[in-house]
Amino acid sequence: MNSASSASSQLEQLKKLTTVVADTGDFERMQAFQPQDATTNPSLILKAAQQSNYQSLVNSVKAAHPGMSPTELVDYILVAFGLEILKIVPGRVSTEVDARLSFDTQATVAKAKHLISLYESHDIDRKRILIKLAGTWEGIAAAKQLEAEGIHCNMTLLFSLVQAAACGAANAKLISPFVGRITDWYKAKLGANWSDVNNGGANDPGVTSVKRIFHYYKHFRIATEIMGASFRNTSQILELAGCDLLTISPELLADLSAATGVVNKKLDSANAKAALSAENIVQLKLDESSFRLQLNNDAMATEKLAEGIRNFCIDTEKLEMLLAK
Repeated sequence: MNSASSASSQLEQLKKLTTVVADTGDFERMQAFQPQDATTNPSLILKAAQQSNYQSLVNSVKAAHPGMSPTELVDYILVAFGLEILKIVPGRVSTEVDARLSFDTQATVAKAKHLISLYESHDIDRKRILIKLAGTWEGIAAAKQLEAEGIHCNMTLLFSLVQAAACGAANAKLISPFVGRITDWYKAKLGANWSDVNNGGANDPGVTSVKRIFHYYKHFRIATEIMGASFRNTSQILELAGCDLLTISPELLADLSAATGVVNKKLDSANAKAALSAENIVQLKLDESSFRLQLNNDAMATEKLAEGIRNFCIDTEKLEMLLAK
């Protein structure tokens, strides 16, 4: 890399290798980083909705829909934030379906169509919306139906290769494998045996999980986009430079913007076949019973998927309580 590029910020260098996405509902903060896309989830929207600078937005939604239940209002709040984000990013915004529907395919499909209809009522092209669905068997089945109707999906709470492979088979537009939450699990499991030297950097378990998915997709020519998510530090981000997309919190975007070290491409589709061969990974069997067994046999993925759904359910209920005031 030449001296001119090494003098630029790590964020600017990263943008040349990977599409950078802002992971926040705080659309005022994301403007400084000029991301291509943005992602939201119930926890991020709850956090933003509690900030004083967004009270007028929340109040205007409530005023526009008098008598509407808090549960119904949540969708309008999600879309209201999404509409503001779309004024900032040139690309897409991800809006999440109620996590309480994670095990109900048809209810998920109906909710997704409702969210799309709300965006389209504001003249937003559905191509600019990604509907976020949990990477359950039912969520993946919903994505298959929605994609067939031109509604694009971002598969979230994704912790394993079998989830990723099933999402690819369903023609989901994009997956969001979680890096930091995988690392959290292994860090807790290893306890005093965890070592930042041995278990960090390129050996970080969250990083290696995304690398495995990347190589699987590229080798088997799966068109679904891969967007690394849930980062705990900039090292995890830089180890995945070259991934299709990376969604990053404003705090870590600021750290990357302030740093000037050289950013090298770490993920390359040319290495896919050799990487899979080294790990003895073959194309996975993806009927329902095989999927459920493989997911069940991955303790980390099973636990983190369940925990993620629980926490999104809790934050959705907190948002409803906030709207009920």
